[in-house]
Amino acid sequence: MKTVKRIKVPLIEGIERMSFQELDLVMEEKAAKIAVCENNWPKDAPYTPDCNAAVARSQTHLAVMYHVRGLDLRATAMEDNGRSWEDSCCEFFVSDPFDGSYYNFELTCVGSLLAACGTGRQNREPLDTALLTRVIRYSSLERKPLEINGKIFGWTVVMLIPFELIGIDSQALPVSVRGNFYKCGDLTAHPHFLSWNPVAVPKPDFHRPDFFGELILR
Repeated sequence: MKTVKRIKVPLIEGIERMSFQELDLVMEEKAAKIAVCENNWPKDAPYTPDCNAAVARSQTHLAVMYHVRGLDLRATAMEDNGRSWEDSCCEFFVSDPFDGSYYNFELTCVGSLLAACGTGRQNREPLDTALLTRVIRYSSLERKPLEINGKIFGWTVVMLIPFELIGIDSQALPVSVRGNFYKCGDLTAHPHFLSWNPVAVPKPDFHRPDFFGELILR
């Protein structure tokens, strides 16, 4: 039987207009908290860093903040729509509530973002980089290339995604959407593949909307 975790996404007015420091504080006080801790493939990737997420929304944006503590720091994809998943990366996948597709947003530790849409792993359509500029992003790290192994780091990243970018009318929000939260680092010195909602397949695969949990918006 599949596990379907659920999270109630609270409304916090005006978060898309806040500074990183203001947003960090209000998300700590009012956002919903989840642990991105399911190591579904311990034989393939035994290492499990600490990763927690905070989730909230305004009338127009969905905010996802990740707090990470773990080994290694890799940031080589410095442009948007690069190979974010190979770096120290936090990801959010969310289904379009109307057409059966889903979006993947893959944010590196320094704020580079990959985003695409499609119905499965194959034939995904990248979001135009001009659209990605509408995703508000912050990182606690300086935006520069990094590759440091064997040391412990703590860092925070956040993205605020306009509802329109994921096929949702902000004036008529659905009751809920389906999605999952991930932590990965394919080419870090300690590769890892963690999720919020469990993914019960034999090998690491985040592109499994059949294992998404539920985000309750109203």
